[in-house]
Amino acid sequence: MKRVSAVTVRKRLSFFLFIGIIVFLIIDIRLGYVQFVLGNSLTDKARDSWSRNIPFEPERGLILDRNNVPIAENKSAPTVYIVPRQIEDPARSAEMLANVLDVPVDKVYKRMTANSSIERLPEGRKISYEKARDVRALNIKGVYIAEDSKRHYPFGRYLSHVLGFTGIDNQGLMGLELYYDEELQGKKGSVQFFSDAKGRRMPDMSDDFDPPVDGFNLRLTIDTKIQTIMERELDNAEVQYKPDGIVALAMDPNNGEILAMSSRPTFNPSEYRDVPQEIYNRNLPIWSTYEPGSTFKIITLAAALEEKKVDLEHGQFFDSGSVKVGGAKLRCWKKGGHGSQTFLEVVQNSCNPGFVELGDRLGKEKLFKYIRDFGFGAKTGIDLAGEGTGILFHMDQVGPVEQATTAFGQGVSVTPIQQVAAVAAAVNGGTLYQPYIAKELVDPATDEVVMRKSPVAKRRVISENTSKQVRHALESVVAQGTGRNAFIESFRVGGKTGTAQKAKDGRYLENNHIVSFIGFAPADDPQIVVYLAVDNPKGTIQFGGTVAAPIVGKIMEDSLRSLDVKPRKKQIEKKTTWLDPKMVTVPDLKGMTKKELLQQMLNLKLEVSGDGTTVIQQAPDPGVKVEEGSVVRIYMK
Repeated sequence: MKRVSAVTVRKRLSFFLFIGIIVFLIIDIRLGYVQFVLGNSLTDKARDSWSRNIPFEPERGLILDRNNVPIAENKSAPTVYIVPRQIEDPARSAEMLANVLDVPVDKVYKRMTANSSIERLPEGRKISYEKARDVRALNIKGVYIAEDSKRHYPFGRYLSHVLGFTGIDNQGLMGLELYYDEELQGKKGSVQFFSDAKGRRMPDMSDDFDPPVDGFNLRLTIDTKIQTIMERELDNAEVQYKPDGIVALAMDPNNGEILAMSSRPTFNPSEYRDVPQEIYNRNLPIWSTYEPGSTFKIITLAAALEEKKVDLEHGQFFDSGSVKVGGAKLRCWKKGGHGSQTFLEVVQNSCNPGFVELGDRLGKEKLFKYIRDFGFGAKTGIDLAGEGTGILFHMDQVGPVEQATTAFGQGVSVTPIQQVAAVAAAVNGGTLYQPYIAKELVDPATDEVVMRKSPVAKRRVISENTSKQVRHALESVVAQGTGRNAFIESFRVGGKTGTAQKAKDGRYLENNHIVSFIGFAPADDPQIVVYLAVDNPKGTIQFGGTVAAPIVGKIMEDSLRSLDVKPRKKQIEKKTTWLDPKMVTVPDLKGMTKKELLQQMLNLKLEVSGDGTTVIQQAPDPGVKVEEGSVVRIYMK
């Protein structure tokens, strides 16, 4: 028998020891790698396999007006979740839950016996607080109530086309809700609990809560006071004239901020499914395009003044009632014409042949250059989806007739927002601003402003001096011309009427017009521009001065008081007719005694407050013009 030497044994033992060390080292490294490198990942995977998540929806950001009045907010609307493996008696539990939610039992039973980790019952989504309380009172194991919310619009139809609406998952679908959806929606959170393979909760493991992050609040340029005034007047006009539609806009001419925007027909954002898509899908003030009519003459006037093609006070024009251009006979709205006029009277009377003359003096190149400089033929860039561009003639298509009709607002197509932005530029000193409606995004947790929009001045279109002349001419339109129904005592108002025939299949319709008025005030320092168009008003003479001007006058009068704009003591005297009420100037009664008041020959009614003997305050203020017989309130010391 062969004997093995001691050296050989030692070598073999050393070899096996080395191999053992290598094996144990590999195992050790592997264990260390699993423990220290993969440990957290594997633990998370294990926890994930045991965990069940109950989602917690974030609060969608509020939409506020410029004064922090909420116009889109959230209402608590809890959602029911079911963990099927935790349901101990599916048949009994389904019957109990179905009774509370008013759902067929078989639908609930199907969810409770589903082969899934968690189920959401459609009929249990965004339920009322009362129903959620009743579900919680059932105390069914495996049925959970998660906090959720749904969008609420406290003013109903108010500003509906601008705000838009959200879907069942609080996702923005239209309007500002869609345009700023990413900023408003926030980030989801959840409550995580742990269960074994049979779905039973693990008592030794605490729940994890990942809080949701609420969306940013969106503060608008909208003033709810002015918006309320506008909505009121549109409601009244809808009842009175039964029109095919109405569009209204109010803007601060000095920065492009939209103060109010509305249209008819309208809808309630919370009930958008109840109206046809074409109603909620079209924000008419930025989407609709139509011939502007005489409101467009403001652009021709501004261009002619800037190019020094006209002297309003001394230039003369004779209107025979029509003018022939390129073989076409273009008529004035007044049969027989206005006769001899200054060009200021041409503006006051909205005389078409007079504006054809101004267009001819400018020439097509200059006329269309100013039209484009004022923003027509392109989107304004307002932060709302669905804006239209309007339609202008291509320059190679502009002959003498197209040039003439464009000069008085026929044959071109514009949007309401384009007109408001352009007229604002004509009266604010000559600067065209980009309109905008979202002012700031605010973090609700810290009140920190995370985004702030600043006014965007696109370009200077006309000079300050030209703008001053335009303001004077348009103030005279309201005081002495076709816009007299928009006149406001003690406030200097300027504006222009518009009456445009509607076209269909290439032909103008009979007795079917879009009547409009665009006004601004005060004329010496414009703070607001208001545009209103009424589509086919019924039961009335279809003229902008008859229908639209008085509505704009009411909107502006109340809006100016809301903006705390002080009355003006000097304004162009209104050209009155026998239909106009007699106006009187309020005297200064301060400091008078009761005896002195009795000696005053006042054609006003006095309403006295206080027990003193001397007048210390009065309303309206001295110098303000009011209708004869109006009440003047006086306060005695």
